[in-house]
Amino acid sequence: MTASVEHAPARANSLRQFLALTLGSVGVVYGDIGTSPLYAFREALRPFAAGGVERAEIIGLISLVIWTLTIIVTIKYVILLLRADNNGEGGTLALLALLMKKGTKYPVLMFFTGIFGASLFIGDAMITPALSVLSAVEGLKLVTPALHDYVLPISAAIMVLLFAVQSRGTGAVSIFFGPITLIWFLVLGAAGVAHIGDDLAILSAFNPVHAVVFLWEAGLVGFIVLGAVFLTVTGAEALYADLGHFGRTPIQAAWIAIVFPALTLNYLGQGALVLSHPEAISDPFFLMFPSWALLPVVILATLATIIASQSVITGAFSLVRQAIHLGFLPRFEICYTSETHTGQIYLPLVNTALLTGVLVLMFVFGSSESLAPAYGVSITGAMLIDTVLAFEFVRRQWGWAVLTATAVLLPLFLLETVFLGANLFKIHHGGFVPILFAGTMITIMWTWRKGVALLREKTARLEVPLDQFIAAVERKSEHAPVEVPGTAIFLTATPETTPSVLLHNIKHNHVLHEHNVILTIKTARVPYVAEKDRYTLTKLSDRFSRLELRFGFMDDQNVSRALARCRKEGFKFEIMSTSFYLGRRKLVPDPVSGMPKWQDRLFIAMADSAIDPTDYFHLPANRVVELGEQVII
Repeated sequence: MTASVEHAPARANSLRQFLALTLGSVGVVYGDIGTSPLYAFREALRPFAAGGVERAEIIGLISLVIWTLTIIVTIKYVILLLRADNNGEGGTLALLALLMKKGTKYPVLMFFTGIFGASLFIGDAMITPALSVLSAVEGLKLVTPALHDYVLPISAAIMVLLFAVQSRGTGAVSIFFGPITLIWFLVLGAAGVAHIGDDLAILSAFNPVHAVVFLWEAGLVGFIVLGAVFLTVTGAEALYADLGHFGRTPIQAAWIAIVFPALTLNYLGQGALVLSHPEAISDPFFLMFPSWALLPVVILATLATIIASQSVITGAFSLVRQAIHLGFLPRFEICYTSETHTGQIYLPLVNTALLTGVLVLMFVFGSSESLAPAYGVSITGAMLIDTVLAFEFVRRQWGWAVLTATAVLLPLFLLETVFLGANLFKIHHGGFVPILFAGTMITIMWTWRKGVALLREKTARLEVPLDQFIAAVERKSEHAPVEVPGTAIFLTATPETTPSVLLHNIKHNHVLHEHNVILTIKTARVPYVAEKDRYTLTKLSDRFSRLELRFGFMDDQNVSRALARCRKEGFKFEIMSTSFYLGRRKLVPDPVSGMPKWQDRLFIAMADSAIDPTDYFHLPANRVVELGEQVII
């Protein structure tokens, strides 16, 4: 009895924490998929609108929606992929990093597949805010037609404000995400329950035979409709990407207990409404509500879409940071908006690019109806890539046989391929946007990786092995450099060779510090590196040491903080008598370098746009010395 009493507070705290994480995941993880009822069923009905929709077609469509949510979200993501994590982190790049670490037969193919999926997700971070907020604000037209001309300006103003507050961090705002989104899901479910009674025949949609018969009889039109049906699972990839923020169990509990029931009830209600009132086909979601409730629902829907937008924006920040640490992009400025949560970050350059993209999409397409086809291509492409990477994962990490992996994942792959094919039919109606964007991002990442490799190859020809250099400078001779007191830390990516900045320092200044540290910063293919595994210090001679700092691709690469920890563990240095030496390269394009001229110029532009290493690695600015060199690439 005593033991039970003693463990009661621990169980209570554990339960409270679980409920808090579950509520948080409702807001952050499911904000995007929770706004799909605003437009998904409406878009699926559109191809039938002109000739009128038959009862069997409506029931078949709702059956398709329910079983798409079941197969894609419940089975693929909630049950299967949430278990496919890289040290607790999920998402396309986390999966790619794990596969590259474990080794794969097709590294180049996996690389391009992974960055294509990541690029589609970043494109999603532009399309989601534009489509979601437009679809919510368009409800004002039902409140009063006089507001028709103000939908676009109001939506644009909301976007500007949303992106403007990103620099302040999401910590304070996110407290309200869960409760507001929970209310939104309760409203979705209640609205559905209120209308299911309009025509109880809609309940037969639970029978998947209706979905199959609908597709069989609808022919080409049914295939095209699949593209709109897939809009019901928009945001499903976000629950995988946010795995590290909330954990598997709270995300699964939120889906099974709250999100899935609410979405299912709402789609059933929309279907029953259209069965009993065919004129509601124009906007079945908002027409579910009485006129007195329209304005509050529009406001609540707008809040829900802002939360959904915030989720993908934050996801884009995290994904770009992963890409930087994995060497797919140059270093951009990363601002940390929380002292306790390293996942709460803000990237000014990415924020500006996303806002520009969102506003361009809004004003070019003008309405959620026009923008929906672009959304479908982005989502289906990203999900298909998750399935491809998962096939390699279950074989490499879980040891599944090829036949087992094929039996489980091939049906998903074929289903998503069909959905992608259906969306590609809309390529000329806006579906080209995510493909164009993904192609641009792949070119940028490929150019960066290729340029960095080429630069390393060119500089390697002039490098001096570190052991030879140490042996040479340790010899006492009349040409030996003058020894000065203090510690010099030289940053380099190749610890076995002498840093060029060290060679230049001796060549031009003819001095060598009393203590010299060759510092290499490595990014591990795991999200986080424990403090005890952060560094390795190797003494090379009386005056030289080699220090390796290791960070995970989700870690803040704060060198000053890591060095302070090294000092506690026995690495003796005084910050005020320590100088950090960095090399600054001026890159000059070479027409016969190995990259086309356009790619040379793109790589140089990207290198020039990168943040200063002093800021990126949090070095004390007043202790940094930079020496420049010109490199032809």
